[in-house]
Amino acid sequence: MDFDLSEPEQELAALCRDFAQREIAPVAAAAWEENRCPTEILEKMGKLGLLGLLVPPEWGGIGMTTVGFVAAMEALGVADQSVASAWQAHSTIGSLPLLLFGTDEQKERWLRPLAEGTALGAFGLTEPDAGSDARGIATRAVCRDGGWVVNGRKAFISNAGTDMSFGVTLLARTGEDDRGAPQYGSFVVERGTDGFTMGPKMKGIGWHGLDTRELYFDDVWVPDDHLVGDPDLGLGQFLKTLEVGRISIAALSISLTQAVLDLALGYAKERRQFGRAIADFQAIQFKLADIATELEAARWLTYRAAALRDAQRPFMKEAAMAKLKASRTAMWAASEAVQIHGGIGYMLETPVARFFCDAKVLEIGEGTNEIQHLVIARALGC
Repeated sequence: MDFDLSEPEQELAALCRDFAQREIAPVAAAAWEENRCPTEILEKMGKLGLLGLLVPPEWGGIGMTTVGFVAAMEALGVADQSVASAWQAHSTIGSLPLLLFGTDEQKERWLRPLAEGTALGAFGLTEPDAGSDARGIATRAVCRDGGWVVNGRKAFISNAGTDMSFGVTLLARTGEDDRGAPQYGSFVVERGTDGFTMGPKMKGIGWHGLDTRELYFDDVWVPDDHLVGDPDLGLGQFLKTLEVGRISIAALSISLTQAVLDLALGYAKERRQFGRAIADFQAIQFKLADIATELEAARWLTYRAAALRDAQRPFMKEAAMAKLKASRTAMWAASEAVQIHGGIGYMLETPVARFFCDAKVLEIGEGTNEIQHLVIARALGC
């Protein structure tokens, strides 16, 4: 198998590496400390075409491959995980439901601004009592007066509350089939719609620069043209989108692992104990070698899943494997990198500590690792 990047993919990766070091890295620590989403950075990314990476040119994007998307994530995530996570959420679950299931009118109205970088996308699935059990959502949409009335509450929704946010595409129960099983639909609710409100920005262990909030829907009426796709098949539509989201979380994970490896290696060469650099000690060398080896394994699982999607071949199992492996590797590698730094690595003023805080959510978002185990096991025939 050939995992070499094509020329356009190489050019994109180089563009993102330059942008990340020139624009993102200098403000990452301050934004993290201020608990602020630096939308000015996302706006600059939009002007470079990076917010429409997976969207075809006909709808305002650049139509990059999934492999190219992973390469771009690797370059961006080593500078800051919060900006990279906002970007990946926008690029996948925030935009792809409209691309895959929206009408041409919906794509022109909502997808084009997302792809051209003038708006930021969000998707509302998770609720206080429904996360891994997506079928357990309680938010409802009732057909009424040429539209739908939405009532419910969403939790941990990213990108909906920034000054760039257009609103949210959400999943709601629309009724029951003949057997009494719930049916679901996806709906666009634009910012400023009557009855649509949100809570304050939430404070997580990490991802301080990502805008994450609770969203509330109290008798929110949206017209029929805000329904995305089939009113009874919204859950299946979202799960299809989530497969791509798992590749993006895997890519975000390998970027974090690369970042902490770079930091640990650099520190180990500089830090001296017992009259020599700690990189001279076998205990430290073995930690670095293990991180580098696990990183390569996670990297190629991720690129393999991306290549399968680009080839229009089934990739659900491979995406779950990549997300599982890469996120576990990131969490473990971040812990090892802090250990190599010692006491200074425990201080939040250091980049390695911030990356450590950012790592945990990678094992939770876009389907917990326990869910990834189930996806893989079912694909094996269990």
